[in-house]
Amino acid sequence: MGIQVFDFKRTIVEMKENFDMAIVGGGLAGLSLSIQCAGAGYKTILFEKESYPFHKVCGEYISNESIPFLEKLGVPISSWGLPSIQELQISAPNGKEYQFPLPLGGFGISRFKLDEYLYQIALRNGVTVLTNTKVQDIVFQSDSFEIKTDNTVYYSILAAGSFGKRSNLDIRMLRPFAKAKPNALNNFIGVKYHIRYPHPTHQIALHNFSDGYCGIEEIENGNCCLCYLTTADNLKKSGNSISEMEEKILWKNPRLKEIFKKAEFINEKPLTISQISFQPKSQIEQHMLCVGDAAGMITPLCGNGMSMALHGSKIAFQNIDQYFKKGQDRQRLEFNYTHQWKKQFANRVITGRTIQRLFGNPRITNYFLQFMHHFPALSKKLISATHGKPF
Repeated sequence: MGIQVFDFKRTIVEMKENFDMAIVGGGLAGLSLSIQCAGAGYKTILFEKESYPFHKVCGEYISNESIPFLEKLGVPISSWGLPSIQELQISAPNGKEYQFPLPLGGFGISRFKLDEYLYQIALRNGVTVLTNTKVQDIVFQSDSFEIKTDNTVYYSILAAGSFGKRSNLDIRMLRPFAKAKPNALNNFIGVKYHIRYPHPTHQIALHNFSDGYCGIEEIENGNCCLCYLTTADNLKKSGNSISEMEEKILWKNPRLKEIFKKAEFINEKPLTISQISFQPKSQIEQHMLCVGDAAGMITPLCGNGMSMALHGSKIAFQNIDQYFKKGQDRQRLEFNYTHQWKKQFANRVITGRTIQRLFGNPRITNYFLQFMHHFPALSKKLISATHGKPF
């Protein structure tokens, strides 16, 4: 039964409901973690500020390393007839194109479809999912967590943050990357469209332009995801107009100009996100496990952020399971999760940052692509370094 706490401005109802696991953020990492926890018998609650289904700024490509895990969760990926992607095409800012094989391969799928399906699985597994609910604060005290929304407090033994690229909680927790001044790793914007365009089904393309790059691949229903990353300075130089920036900057690459001119745009307006940071992040924040983009981001040009989010949730769950079933203490849980996350992903993230520094400047990008083209063994090694093995 709730306890009423009276405030001069409003009445707040404080529900003292206890959970084993609380997850803040219902993206790929948060949803898949909730499914695993509830499936193991742990009382789990998940908070999501939006209402499913909804679109997210995301490249919408998943490498095939994730298929066994997704199917184990209950997602019938193999039977959905999704586009099978086996080739990477990269164009230099001048439009010159290069093709590289993708050793592992992948597939395209919208977040609108995949997140909704995972949400339904979570509900069937008994996860308490609170949509349209924004978490205002997470406080660790007396060896448990208080999760505060606008008018309710929930309690949980363990907590995980899966709140994406940047949120109010990052700022409230004073996470270093959220406090940093604009620099070469943290001042990016992302823009995404769904379009109708005759893009080759087997191919994901990455088209470069000054201080940015744009990816395109086919997803379900014959649609394509068109998503690009660029600097906030590019937008500022274009009078903060996305359409003007696209015409003045992106269209200098002839391939991008052709796509934007010929494509049928399904959405009236693009989906956007700002203040994207690729700076290092901690995997534990005030005893809370960080998963997905909250733990660390690989640059989108490596095309593997979705797989990392899924795999990261598996690593988190394995340690959560050890904590509950084998009495592993909190300190050991946090140490093991951090160690295992870094062992699996640290080199990928560093490789991604290194490659990103070679893109953006037209001259350097051109030289780098020519070098990669002449040394296919090196290109294969670099692509493999940003991907993992089936998990």
